[in-house]
Amino acid sequence: MSGVTSPIKFIREVRGEMGKVSWPSRRETLVTTGLVLAMAAMAALFFFVADQVIGLGVRALFGIGF
Repeated sequence: MSGVTSPIKFIREVRGEMGKVSWPSRRETLVTTGLVLAMAAMAALFFFVADQVIGLGVRALFGIGF
């Protein structure tokens, strides 16, 4: 059977590839995480405001709640 690799050889190859990975520094990870959280908060705020404006428009259109 061709293409079959022994588990030992597979583990060696995985360890070799892991050595080639360039891992981000702690600072890069913290900065990126902060940016992701900030963007998620901004998106949440945008959609909250958009939802309130659309809801206000719908209530005004149908005369509900006035």
